[in-house]
Amino acid sequence: MSMQAHRSASRLDLAHLPKHVAIIMDGNRRWAKAHRLPAVEGHRRGIVALRGITQYCREIGIPILTVYGFSTENWRRDSKEISLLLDLCRFFARSELAELQRNNVRVKVIGRYQALPQASYQALEELVQQTASNDGLLLNLAVNYSARTELRDAIAAIARDVKAGTLDARDIDDDAIARYLYTAQIPDPDMLIRPGGEHRLSNFLLYQVAYTELYLTDVYWPDFSKEDFKRALIDFQNRQRRFGGA
Repeated sequence: MSMQAHRSASRLDLAHLPKHVAIIMDGNRRWAKAHRLPAVEGHRRGIVALRGITQYCREIGIPILTVYGFSTENWRRDSKEISLLLDLCRFFARSELAELQRNNVRVKVIGRYQALPQASYQALEELVQQTASNDGLLLNLAVNYSARTELRDAIAAIARDVKAGTLDARDIDDDAIARYLYTAQIPDPDMLIRPGGEHRLSNFLLYQVAYTELYLTDVYWPDFSKEDFKRALIDFQNRQRRFGGA
C-alpha cells in the first residue's frame, strides 16, 4: 500500500458512513470492578458513554443508532442490581431529555418494555412521546429485549394475519418478515460494535444482522470514546461488503 493510500485508509470518510450502527453496551460491571467501584457506577458511566456516542453520531451524520440497554436475561441478575438498573432507566429518560431535544434526537424503544415496572415504563414512554417530533438521529433503545422473543412475536403475528386472511402465506418473504419485527421500517444495521471483549451476539438483533459487519474490542463500554468509535468506523470503511456474493 502506498503512503497516500495508507493515509486515506486511516482517515474517516464522512461521505461513506454506515446508515445504521448497532452497539452492545458491554463491560459496565467489569469496568466498575476494575476501578473498585460498585456496579451501579459502571452503569452510570455507561450512560455518559452513550451520551458521547449519540452526540458524535449526530455530529457526523449517522442517521440511526441502536443500543442494547437491558436484555430479558438481565432479570436473572441480583435483585438489588436489577432495581438499580431500573432506577437508572428512569434517570436516563429524565436526565437526558434536554440533551436529546437539543440535538434533535428521536427516541424509539424496542423490546417488551411495557412489561417493566410502571415507573420505568412511563419514563421511557414519555421520552418517546416528547422526542417524537424530532427529525434528526433516530436512537433505538433495546430495553427488556430478546431477539428470540422478537422472532416469536413476529411469527405469532404472521400466523394470526394468515389465519385472518389479511396475509397470503405465499407472500411471506424477507421483506414481509421484517415488517413484523420490532425494527419494522428501520434498515438492518450496517455495523455492530461490541465493546467489552466478548465475542458473541447475546441474543441481539439475530435476524437483522445477517450481513452486518461486526467490530469487537476489549475496551469496556464506559471507556468507549469518540476516538474508539471513529476507529471502528474507519475499520468498517476499509472492508468490502459482499452480502453473500463472490
